[in-house]
Amino acid sequence: MTPTHTDKQYESELANLREKLLLMGAKVEGMIVDAMRSLVERDDAVAKMVIERDAEIDRMEVEIDEMALQLLALRQPAASDLRFITNAMKIVTDLERIGDLSTNIAERSVELSKEPQLRPYVELQREAAAVRTMLRDALDAFVSRDAARAEAVRERDREVDILHRQIFQELQGLMKESPANVERGMRLAFISKYLERIADHATNLSEAVVFLVQGRDIRHTPKTPSSTGK
Repeated sequence: MTPTHTDKQYESELANLREKLLLMGAKVEGMIVDAMRSLVERDDAVAKMVIERDAEIDRMEVEIDEMALQLLALRQPAASDLRFITNAMKIVTDLERIGDLSTNIAERSVELSKEPQLRPYVELQREAAAVRTMLRDALDAFVSRDAARAEAVRERDREVDILHRQIFQELQGLMKESPANVERGMRLAFISKYLERIADHATNLSEAVVFLVQGRDIRHTPKTPSSTGK
């Protein structure tokens, strides 16, 4: 095998790892979309499809981890390639957790579909749209190796935290009004929390991108204060 062929094969393996990560990212984003659709449309069939797809995401996590470990063991990568492969192993864990959380939303959706709707889901849909945008932008930043875009994703996590608190406070008010609202209110509060956790994982992805591109660890650095002062 010539050195040129070896180099091409190595680049192909790196590209394959990157493509698998992006495919997994697209699949978990689709799970968020379908989980929320199952909630809004009260569609148990869609919810069950989301729950079933979680096993595929688990398989992809194992497959990507194995690909990364093989590259580390057989190729002994250096510098930026080493950062890419080690970050891939972190990113895949966050993507798998997003799949789990989307599954949790679908499970609560099935439970809620059996009862009268407590309130419109406008704010939950806003929260879901925000976290989906964070995830997509983090993945786009990964593709383009755009550290500035990744940091912008990280800053938006606070907005989701604020929206989650507002939703929780409104649900608390409804639950205080009547004991009959408590069970449904708690399930909706869980869904809001699952979305907030998805935003946290998207933030982790954005921090991994910054480290990949610049070799700078920003995980424990303060975020820029928001315009609301919160």
